[in-house]
Amino acid sequence: MIELPEAIVLSRQITSTLKGKVITDVIANYSPHKFAFFHHDAEGYSDLLVGKRIDRAEPNGGQVEIFAEGIRLVMSDGVNLRYIEPEGKLPPKHQLLIGFDDHSCIVASVQMYGMLWAFRAGELDHSYYRVAKEIYNALDERFNEDYFMNMIQREEMQKKSVKAMLATEQSIPGLGNGVLQDILYEAALHPRRKVSTLTEAEKHVLFRSLKTVLAEMVKQGGRNTEKDLFGKKGGYITQVSKNTLGRTCSRCGGVILKESYLGGTVYYCNGCQKE
Repeated sequence: MIELPEAIVLSRQITSTLKGKVITDVIANYSPHKFAFFHHDAEGYSDLLVGKRIDRAEPNGGQVEIFAEGIRLVMSDGVNLRYIEPEGKLPPKHQLLIGFDDHSCIVASVQMYGMLWAFRAGELDHSYYRVAKEIYNALDERFNEDYFMNMIQREEMQKKSVKAMLATEQSIPGLGNGVLQDILYEAALHPRRKVSTLTEAEKHVLFRSLKTVLAEMVKQGGRNTEKDLFGKKGGYITQVSKNTLGRTCSRCGGVILKESYLGGTVYYCNGCQKE
C-alpha cells in the first residue's frame, strides 16, 4: 500500500525516469476490477492523455500525482505502480497502462481497491484528494511540534485511540496502518492507548517518532514490505509488521503480536507497548 514514504519515493522515481516523455498509448480497465475507481469514464482516458508530456510527479498524502501539461494523473494508496522498460514483460493483469514515445511504459495494478484518476487540472473535487492537498503531511516543514500539539489537543482527538488519531479520517494525510506500526513502536505506545491518557512527555516523544521514523523510511527508499517503481523492496526494515510477528522484541524481550483493530491489523510488542 502506498503511504507517505512510498508516495515520496515513487514521485521522485517517476520524475527522474519519466520527465520529458510523451504519452503515446493508454489502455484503461484492461482487467476489470470491481474496486478500481476511475474519474468519469475510463474509455475517455486515451483522448485525455495521449500527446501529453510528463513534467513531474509529487506526493499528495498517500497518493502519487503526475503532472502532464495541464492534465493530472493520481494513483491512490491501493495501487501498485511499475515501470516497464522497452520490450519488457508486461504483467498479465493491470487496470491502467501508460505507454511513452520511447516504448517504455508504467503499469498500474489495483490490489484490494484503488483510485486511478485522470482529469484536467482543477476538475477533481473529491474529498480524499482535496483533504490531502489542504492538510499538512507529517514531513512538511509546517507540520511542527506546535501544529501537532494543537491538533492532538482538539476535543475530537482526545476521545480517540492513538491509532485512530493518527491514521483515520486523513488527520495526517499519507499516514496509514502500515507506517503507523513502527511510529507507535518507536514511541512505546500501544495502538489502543487513548489520546486523553498521554502525558506531555509522551506527546513529545510521539511527535519525534513521527518525524524520525517517516524520514528514515524515505531515506531507505520505503519499507521492506513494499516495492518501488522498479519492483525493488524498500530498504527500511520494519520493526513491527507481518515480517516480525512472533519474534522477540530487541528492546525489551517481549513478543511481537498482532490483533484486529479499527478495520485493520495492528502489530505491537506486548512488553514495551502497554495498553
